[in-house]
Amino acid sequence: MIEYKKEGLLLKATDINLKYDTRQILRDVNFEIFDIHRPGVIQGQVVSLIGRSGIGKTQLFRILAGLIKPTSGTVTIGLEQKPVQAGEVGVVPQNYILFNHRTIYSNLRIGLNNCGKPVSDKQAKDIIDDYAKKFDLTDHLKKFPAQLSGGQRQRVSIIQQVLTGNKFILLDEPFSGLDPLMKDKVDELLIQIANLDEQSTLIIVSHDIINTLALSDTAFILAPQRGKEGATITEVIDLMELGFAWNPNIKADHAFHDLVHDIKGKL
Repeated sequence: MIEYKKEGLLLKATDINLKYDTRQILRDVNFEIFDIHRPGVIQGQVVSLIGRSGIGKTQLFRILAGLIKPTSGTVTIGLEQKPVQAGEVGVVPQNYILFNHRTIYSNLRIGLNNCGKPVSDKQAKDIIDDYAKKFDLTDHLKKFPAQLSGGQRQRVSIIQQVLTGNKFILLDEPFSGLDPLMKDKVDELLIQIANLDEQSTLIIVSHDIINTLALSDTAFILAPQRGKEGATITEVIDLMELGFAWNPNIKADHAFHDLVHDIKGKL
């Protein structure tokens, strides 16, 4: 078992309810994300929110990002636990929204422009060059989004959110439509991003159970309950306690696949 401990509270969803007219979409959603510490390493958090299609994941995604207000309930973030506001949580949607008329460098510069502090052109170049080198984008900075592959655009979109200075980044179905080789590359990218800072926190919203769980330290299952309208958190899975977290070969573990099979039966 890898040594770890849970420190301060980083995000808390409390009694989240969402209704559209009389239809209950989300019901009494409660969960907490903690700052995970491991001796001698920078350990960010990777949390998964798993549920079947149409269950309300996207609506919860938008509530966590401060983009829509729940009918009732609160989301608080940071060690100071303040109410989330739009723009404080980075969002990477499935279609990797970038400015098509701007170069990749310019798109990344936009991230720095929104980091909340002045950054000179020289500082911006140094920072962007560093990230481009880390994530194999150096040769693409002068290109436009349409000239990049889907995987490259995804990297740009994620790094753009990192450059804003947001410690929280929400990713909507980051494995959607990717072949197995590309999924492995996305795995590596997300781990790198999470571990850039001790409080970096990725929240992956997905129905791809295997790939999402393989990256996560904690998973929240969003599902309906018999006789009750609306989805809620039906189970919290501590992958650290189970010994599944931070294992690059976890997908080959039979016990891990037993867990995946068990979760599928509960959705």
